[in-house]
Amino acid sequence: MTKPSATSQGSGFAARLRRVVAVLLTTLREIFDENAYARFLARREMQPSRASYAAFLEELGCRRERRVKCC
Repeated sequence: MTKPSATSQGSGFAARLRRVVAVLLTTLREIFDENAYARFLARREMQPSRASYAAFLEELGCRRERRVKCC
């Protein structure tokens, strides 16, 4: 049985690392509302601008105010 070469081991590690970084970036985009803003733009068929971001923040604020708070 032959041992895998360093190149094949490295490429497997690199692929796993890329997946971990992609998941981390996606998570951060969700946490900081970047994905929500992108969905907002797509839903409203708008281009990124100060006005569209202000509308996004207004909508986001309205949603957060309507949430029922417990305790």
